[in-house]
Amino acid sequence: MNSSCFALCANFRHKVVVAAILLAGLPLLCKAVPLKDLNVRDPFILADEKSHTYYLYCSSSVERDGKEVGGVAVYRSRDLQDWQGPEQVFVVPDDNWLTGRVWAPEVHCYKGKYYLFATLNTDMEWKKRREGWPPYLYRGTQIFHADSPTGPFRPFGTTPHTPADGMCLDGTLYVEEGTPYMVYCHEWVQTVDGEMQLQQLSPDLSQPVGRPLTLFCASAAPWSNGLVVNDKGETTYVTDGCFLYKTSKGKLLMLWSSFMDNRYAIGIATSATGRVAGPWRQQDEPLFCGDGGHCMLMRTFEGKLCIVFHAPNSPAGAERACLYELTDNGETLALGRRLQ
Repeated sequence: MNSSCFALCANFRHKVVVAAILLAGLPLLCKAVPLKDLNVRDPFILADEKSHTYYLYCSSSVERDGKEVGGVAVYRSRDLQDWQGPEQVFVVPDDNWLTGRVWAPEVHCYKGKYYLFATLNTDMEWKKRREGWPPYLYRGTQIFHADSPTGPFRPFGTTPHTPADGMCLDGTLYVEEGTPYMVYCHEWVQTVDGEMQLQQLSPDLSQPVGRPLTLFCASAAPWSNGLVVNDKGETTYVTDGCFLYKTSKGKLLMLWSSFMDNRYAIGIATSATGRVAGPWRQQDEPLFCGDGGHCMLMRTFEGKLCIVFHAPNSPAGAERACLYELTDNGETLALGRRLQ
């Protein structure tokens, strides 16, 4: 249980009530917390029409047999201002191929069910480490399913939906003419110039169909000018946090993150054909370059288009979920006023 929850229990009677709630298997929700006070990296908000509730998902590991095991927690809100939680909604199963920390959890409602896209990690190296470079670790995006936005999320199998020999992350769902796809990032650690890739999924999202297609590399964007990663001056190009959106005029956009002048930024690419396979053209200027990124888009229950991302990107622990209005002019998107 989160220690901050215990702090709310000022006396023995409260502790007894808490114990009874836990024994009953019910979620323990702390008092409401403003969005600006939540330390969340790679935030994802599901605006669930069924429950008329906003769900904010974040990484939340647990300890099992003395070992850190990946998991996901959720906060709930009715107004996007005050959030209750956290409530643990997912823990990686014991027999999963990857069981380490979860990154960038997303939950999508698709055909009446809820699907968790989770990037799973491990500390196992699969290739000799390059001098002055991060280790090559197993990493991949795996999809889990549930009947509710609060889970329990169950696996289709024990392995990621991304290639086992690829360091892959940040998978998101896009459906085109009834066919589901996952767009995900191929890690810069492995490729140097990070890639954005497309993977068709089976109709129930249970497995990949065919081989992935590379859509573009991070260096394709004029604003993405690389990041020096070691004292040798070696430069890499990062692809992070992709999300797709179709404008009011039918233009297909992809928002994604990389680095501009050593600061995290959000850019936009446009599909020249209006289809997810592209080809993709990069816009010259980023949408946001204030050391924030890994975004997603959502509409409020009042119909307002918004972007959600974390900022600042560093130091660790300083990240907060930022919520801004967006303007859709049919061709592209423009950043509006900050809401939270």
